[in-house]
Amino acid sequence: MTPSRDIARLIEIMAALRTPGSGCPWDLEQTFASIAPYTLEEAYEVADAIAHGDLAHLKDELGDLLLQVVFHARMAQEQGAFDFGDVVESITTKLIRRHPHVFADAEGRTAEHVKGLWERIKAEEKAERGAAAPAGALAGVPVALPALTRALKLQNKAGAVGFDWNDPRAVLAKIREEADEIEAELDRKDAAAAEVGDLLFAVVNLARHLDADPEGVLRATNVKFERRFAAIEAALAARGKTPKEATLAEMDALWDEAKAAEK
Repeated sequence: MTPSRDIARLIEIMAALRTPGSGCPWDLEQTFASIAPYTLEEAYEVADAIAHGDLAHLKDELGDLLLQVVFHARMAQEQGAFDFGDVVESITTKLIRRHPHVFADAEGRTAEHVKGLWERIKAEEKAERGAAAPAGALAGVPVALPALTRALKLQNKAGAVGFDWNDPRAVLAKIREEADEIEAELDRKDAAAAEVGDLLFAVVNLARHLDADPEGVLRATNVKFERRFAAIEAALAARGKTPKEATLAEMDALWDEAKAAEK
């Protein structure tokens, strides 16, 4: 079997991998549940390639993510539930229905208006599904989302029904309050850890009020930390040292130098 630009070839390869007797033993023993962690991992690797501006890597990672879709669709087909074509039909139907300003006569050429239209159509779709749809203002936020992203979505939903601060300074005050509660519980690790969770939730809320994505800003800070720590390692190596051989005060001074060099 040869490579191809045609999606049909990928579907054929996946079918061959899942064919009992002649397929791949590892692929054959997989289930939706066992593959789900790989699906999440591939999505993160796509985001990582984007963060690094590496389009060649992005091409490969998008291929890996597409494989996850084909894999799940193949397993569903084997159970007689749906196939890859049904997945494509489902998303194309949804895109056409949710973009009447493009594919029909609805007005709405501003991003804000389109967002409102999208949310209204989504709500109508949920209503059509009736009792099967979960109830409550916070319903519909997947539990498997990264914690920061899930916190953001929960807060957005609560804010949509009026349970929200109207000033980022009020959120900052809440952050200070949560920090004080951590300090009060420092001698009880479990209680202090629970308060740390409250603090993180409040910090996500502040990011939301600043129109910042908490996952994105934390990812950027992680990159910044890696860059500055690499500068510490390089400076220590020039002195014939490793971090383990340096004092904390020495590394702190080098951190300040790396930070100043970035300004």
